[in-house]
Amino acid sequence: QVQLVESGGGLVQAGGSLRLTCAASGRTFNNYGMGWFRQAPGKDREFVAAISRSGASTYYADSVNGRFAISRDNAKNTLYLQMNSLKPEDTAVYYCAADLILSKPTTPNVYDYWGQGTQVTVSS
Repeated sequence: QVQLVESGGGLVQAGGSLRLTCAASGRTFNNYGMGWFRQAPGKDREFVAAISRSGASTYYADSVNGRFAISRDNAKNTLYLQMNSLKPEDTAVYYCAADLILSKPTTPNVYDYWGQGTQVTVSS
């Protein structure tokens, strides 16, 4: 089992920045590829970013590429999502997730463990 707890969400004006944190506990964090997803009201959960076990490979949705940055600190069992130039359409609940294989990093169904989510609201 891997337990994931997100934090860092909040209310920010358009153009602002937030950094989300996902603290992991349980099994060895660096055995897992990690991802960030988000879900807005009435919409499906969508891929935001993912990172390989070592951090050497990263993946981004087109909508956030160049604005968001995913990173991890395996010594601290922590995943991050730095979000810059935020837009109202970034408003959603953001979830971190862990996947042992990370064969399809953009597909939510392949992830094994999920956090409870943190709300991000961007005002115009």
